[in-house]
Amino acid sequence: MTDSIYLDNSATTPVAPEVVEAMSPYFSTSYGNASSLHALGRAAHRATEESRGTIAEILGARPEEIVFTAGATEANNLALIGSALASADRKHLITTAIEHHAVLHTVEWLRTQGFDATVLDVDPSGRVDPEQVREAIRPDTLLVSVMTGNNEIGTLQPIAEIGRICRERGVLVHTDAVQAFGKVPLPVDAVDLLSISAHKFHGPKGVGFLFVRKGVKLTPILHGGGHERGRRSGTENVPGIVGLAAAAKLAIREQDATSSRLRAWRARMIDEVTKLPGSRLNGHRTESLPHIAGFSFEAIEGESLVMRLDERGIAVSTGSACSSPNLEPSHVLVAIGVPLSMAHGSLRVSMGRQTTEEEIDAFLNVLPEVVAGLRAISPFKVGE
Repeated sequence: MTDSIYLDNSATTPVAPEVVEAMSPYFSTSYGNASSLHALGRAAHRATEESRGTIAEILGARPEEIVFTAGATEANNLALIGSALASADRKHLITTAIEHHAVLHTVEWLRTQGFDATVLDVDPSGRVDPEQVREAIRPDTLLVSVMTGNNEIGTLQPIAEIGRICRERGVLVHTDAVQAFGKVPLPVDAVDLLSISAHKFHGPKGVGFLFVRKGVKLTPILHGGGHERGRRSGTENVPGIVGLAAAAKLAIREQDATSSRLRAWRARMIDEVTKLPGSRLNGHRTESLPHIAGFSFEAIEGESLVMRLDERGIAVSTGSACSSPNLEPSHVLVAIGVPLSMAHGSLRVSMGRQTTEEEIDAFLNVLPEVVAGLRAISPFKVGE
């Protein structure tokens, strides 16, 4: 058994030591409620607003355009539901078949509330054609939601071009940029709403934000004390917000070096893994996030592959951690045309800032043996 190797960073990442250090005082010595008027409250408020300013500066945004949330699921819901409820006459949304369920399920819910939606297909690499977006826009189209980079296969979307098309037609653009932050430059100038979650880039779980461009109308989906300028009620998670900002600074500072390193290892993994008989790359080979590589294997169940690798001390996944207990094939793989037999044999490898080349070596050494062992006991054969 190898030493423990963590290659499931798209599910979550270990909190960086620098982030833990930044958060620590706000659990103990500076524990005030950011809405309280006394000294402890003012200190907490100051930390929250300094963090908001840090994030705004990173994005090239205004501080008042940053709305803190409990994570990207809430941010996605606020973006879609909030803008839909604020619209008087536009009742049509556009998205793609490979979005995260936090977007797809929200769109389905909005359909039950009288809204209409178009779900666009993608090509075999997972990219949507901007011309499809143009053709799908109607006079009553309110918003287009397309993720920056896919969480299962890594494919990047042409957000800048989609943004130009939508701006010409007066249509809002939302992007789920959860997997992209700290990995590639974000398309902030092309969008009106952008969702982020801290735990995907070595920050804490349970905190994120929604970028809301000035002038975009949102109806709040949480009601209470009117926090976040009336857009998201609830006592501020001060330690989490401080940790989010610390992790964001760290990720942006290291972005170029980390992404270059991970992109090279991703290319090497693709070369080596696709040499195995009955294997394929899922997603685009080059137009991709640098840290995610998705594969499928014939005559193997993905869950068995994950468990066998886990026995060897290597943590990977079959796809999105939000839906991996579900035995249905990934909606992303179905959308890009992976045959059902191979869609069930999927594997997602995702790296982080702490990943080493020795860990990639170990994974590539172990994988062929595990694949061969599982195929030896499979009732199916490669090529059948």
